[in-house]
Amino acid sequence: MIRFSLKCAKDHSFESWFPSGSAFEALKEAGHVSCPVCGSGEVEKALMAPSVAVARGEPGVPARPSLGAPATELETALAALRRQVEENSDYVGMDFVTEARRIHAGEAPERAIYGEARVDEAKKLLEDGVPVAPLPFLPARKAN
Repeated sequence: MIRFSLKCAKDHSFESWFPSGSAFEALKEAGHVSCPVCGSGEVEKALMAPSVAVARGEPGVPARPSLGAPATELETALAALRRQVEENSDYVGMDFVTEARRIHAGEAPERAIYGEARVDEAKKLLEDGVPVAPLPFLPARKAN
């Protein structure tokens, strides 16, 4: 796996992991790489410094960042999205596919839900006309 620093046409910077450089290029050409802030598909690799391991406590080495609060504009936006989803939706866990189908068929009350589904299950929902979208975070129970 390789981590690339990326930048969109609107100058938003972000990082993402890819199996290889050629995998990044293939995904980009297929239109599967987009900015998580604005959704722009015009994404390019940004200049990156190599990752070099250094010993803790070494002079000039910055302290570890706090993991308690968002450090960037993107992390702040993701945290706000997560709060909005959790406050305004029902978590249905592994029953997401079944519950989404029940709501779509009118067999369950219409409401916003979120949960977990395999990629093939989510694609089948979309093929069947059930509106679903992936979320850019894991449920709280899986975040640790």
